[in-house]
Amino acid sequence: MIPIEPKYQEALDYLYSFVDYSLTRDLHYSPEKFNLDRMRALMEALGNPQNTFPVIHVAGTKGKGSTAAMIASMLMAADYRTGFYISPHLDDFAERIQVNRQPIPHAALVKLVDEIKPVVEKIGKLTTFEITTALAFEAFRRQHVDAAVVEVGLGGRLDSTNIVNPELSVITSLSMDHMKVLGDTLEQIAAEKAGIIKPGKPVISSPQLPDALGVIAAKAMEAGSELTVVNRDVETRISKYSINGQWFIIKTPQSRSGETDMNKRLFPPEFDKGVDFYIPLLGRHQVDNAATAITAVMKLRQLGYEISDKAMQDGLAKVVWPCRFEVISRNPLIVVDSAHNRDSAHKLRLAVQDYFPEKPITLIFGASEDKDISGMFAELVPVCSRVILTRSTHPRAAEMDSLIKSAGQYGCPLITAESIEIALEFSLNPGEPEGVILAAGSLFVAAAVRSAWFKRLKANAS
Repeated sequence: MIPIEPKYQEALDYLYSFVDYSLTRDLHYSPEKFNLDRMRALMEALGNPQNTFPVIHVAGTKGKGSTAAMIASMLMAADYRTGFYISPHLDDFAERIQVNRQPIPHAALVKLVDEIKPVVEKIGKLTTFEITTALAFEAFRRQHVDAAVVEVGLGGRLDSTNIVNPELSVITSLSMDHMKVLGDTLEQIAAEKAGIIKPGKPVISSPQLPDALGVIAAKAMEAGSELTVVNRDVETRISKYSINGQWFIIKTPQSRSGETDMNKRLFPPEFDKGVDFYIPLLGRHQVDNAATAITAVMKLRQLGYEISDKAMQDGLAKVVWPCRFEVISRNPLIVVDSAHNRDSAHKLRLAVQDYFPEKPITLIFGASEDKDISGMFAELVPVCSRVILTRSTHPRAAEMDSLIKSAGQYGCPLITAESIEIALEFSLNPGEPEGVILAAGSLFVAAAVRSAWFKRLKANAS
């Protein structure tokens, strides 16, 4: 009998033998590449497993993963068996399909892949992401989840996950990203993201720029969907923060606190004065994400889910979401973050200035070639004492020459490293005793630095 790990690798090889647009350079939108016809046919052939459990569907440019993780954690704290579908993974492909935040066992994924192969052959021209999404929905059906939190892969309107009919749709912070596919204006990007809104199904939105919010509001009105917006319909205030986490208060605005119709009112009366929450995730933007997740769960409560304030508080306090302003070491101080566009780099810079004022920053930076690299450098390089440029092993990783050209205009000392491991060693030697090592520019770079650091610790301990 063949051990499971070789079979698991065979299953991954099979999945990656299909078109994977996340690995494609210079990707542009075309109806042949992006449409839901193949996905609908695949799900129909499998008996539409996505219709056998409630779904909370989460789209956005930034914060969708963090927000989805918080919603899932609160559902779990309320004893709901919770499916969780995300992309990409950090270390292991199985991370993409989770039940109660445990990745699908390798043996179970191998079995699912073997069973889906005949159906895939009949449909034809499917992509890696489409097949993986189908595997997730089938896994959730077999695991009898009470609900599934499903993160959109790319965009929303034509994303493979958009065959679900969700309990509610959640749209996190929107900004410029994937312009070749989604459009080169914020309104166009918002229209694609708002494509997850379904007729009559409520919508929760993070704080948005006016142009994006206008598109979301118009789409919600057209669909007859109630729209709740964080920082308009609910307010937050950070009461304390440290390297250990953030404490904040969420409350209903004064204009809404006098409402007495409890059937219409989303937040109960105790929120008029404010309710305290804690999250271990760092950065002001994570408070907006937490408020979005709390608002989504409040809407689920209104729909009949039994989720107490305590379950919400406990779920948020236990949430885990790596590589999002994650402090992986305190001595030396190492932070990894998935910032990969200008807006997220701006939020990262604010977080660095909040948590590590006046400390010298060594930036380990690598990015995909289709990202706004010059915009990220404009936000990050001016606050750094030195920059180490590197590349992940991802096929879309930007070439070193282009990184050097873009970063060179700021007059900050530059170092080049051909691998993540070398970049980490350069950052530690000579290193600033009171400084911060910050890895950013791509989730792949942040994850690789994280992995390299823990491997280094393990090697030094043995």
